[in-house]
Amino acid sequence: MSTAPIVIIGAGLAGSAAAWRIAETGRDVVVLERDEPAGHWGSSHGSARIFRYAYPDPFYAALVADARRGWDELEAAARTTLITPTGALDFGAQRDPQALARVLAGIDVPHDLFTAEAAASRWPGLAFDGPVLWHESAGVIDAESAVRAMLRLAVAAGARVEQQWVAASVERRGGGYVVVAEDGREQLASQVVVAAGGWIPDLLGALGLSDGARRAFPSVEVRQEQALHFPYRDPDAAWPTFIHKSDALQTYGLPGGRDAEFRGQKVAIYNGGRVIASARDHERVIDETQRDRLVDYVTRTLPGLVPEPYAGTTCLFTNLPGDEFVLDRVEGVTLLSPCSGHGAKFAPLIGELAARLVAGDQDVPTRFRPLSQRVDA
Repeated sequence: MSTAPIVIIGAGLAGSAAAWRIAETGRDVVVLERDEPAGHWGSSHGSARIFRYAYPDPFYAALVADARRGWDELEAAARTTLITPTGALDFGAQRDPQALARVLAGIDVPHDLFTAEAAASRWPGLAFDGPVLWHESAGVIDAESAVRAMLRLAVAAGARVEQQWVAASVERRGGGYVVVAEDGREQLASQVVVAAGGWIPDLLGALGLSDGARRAFPSVEVRQEQALHFPYRDPDAAWPTFIHKSDALQTYGLPGGRDAEFRGQKVAIYNGGRVIASARDHERVIDETQRDRLVDYVTRTLPGLVPEPYAGTTCLFTNLPGDEFVLDRVEGVTLLSPCSGHGAKFAPLIGELAARLVAGDQDVPTRFRPLSQRVDA
C-alpha cells in the first residue's frame, strides 16, 4: 500500500490546488471528481469571485498577502491571467470601513477612506450611506480558469484526474486506505485528501474518522446561494467589487466576468439563500423572493445598473461557525473543507497547506485544525 497514490476527493478550487501543490513535490496523485472540475453543482464554477484584502480579522487579511504570492506563482506557471484588478469598495455600518482601514494599514496594503459624498463623486454608479474604504489591489478571480490551470499543472507533474467518480466512503485497508465509489469502484490510497465542499455532510460519517474526531468537526451549514447579473447603464464605466453591510442587508457585487459576457455586475445577498442538507439538494433554481429583494436593492443603491437582471446563477456556501475553515489531518485523512463562502481567494495557499499536512508538517494555523485539538472518546 505504500506505493498507492495520494487520492483527492473533489476538483474544485481547494482540491485542484491540493493536486497541484502535492504533485509538484513528486508524490503520485489521483483526483476523483463526481462531476467535472469546477462543475456547476459545486462552489467553484464560473469566472467571477472576489479577491480582496479587507477583512476585519487581521489573521485573514495577512493570509491574503500569502495567498497573493501563490496566485502570482500560479499565473506565471500557467502563463495566464487569473486575477483581473478592479479595486474594491467597503461600506455600510456593519462593515465598519474605519476598522478595516486600520487592518489594511497593519499589513501595508494601500487604501483610502472617503466620505459618502466624495465616494459618490468618484463612483457615481453606487449610492453610499456613510464612510467608504477603497483599496485598489483587489480584483476578480476567474475561478473556473484557475481550477483548470491548477489541474493542468498537476497533470504535467504526473497527477491523474478521474471525472464522474462519486466517492461514497473511505475505508482503512492494510497500511492505507481505499476510496469506494457509489457504483462500487475502488481506488487504493496511501492517504486521502477530502475537498468535497457542500458534500461534506454526506461524507463525514463515511471517512473512517474516530468518534472523537467526528464530534470535534464543527457544525456545518450548507446554503444554496444565488447571484444575479445586472447590465451597466454605461458600458464603458469601470466598476469595482464591493461589499455593503447595512443594518438591513448584507450584499456584495463584482464585475460579472466571462460567463456573464462582461456586460454587467454580479450582485448577491451574503448568506441569503436557503439552508439545505448538503449539495445533493442543490436545485440550481433562482428563488423569486430573493430575486425581488436584489432588484429592489439595485434600484435603491446601484443607480449605475439597470435593475433588470439578464442572467443568474446559484452556488453553494458551506459554512462553519464564525466563517472559519477546516484544514486538518487525522491519521491519513486530510480535510480541506468547508471554507465558509470566502475560500476562493486563498486557493493556492490552501494547496500549500494541504501539501504540508500530507507530508506530516504541523505548520498549519491551529485555528484551522479543530480535529487535531480533539479529545478522543
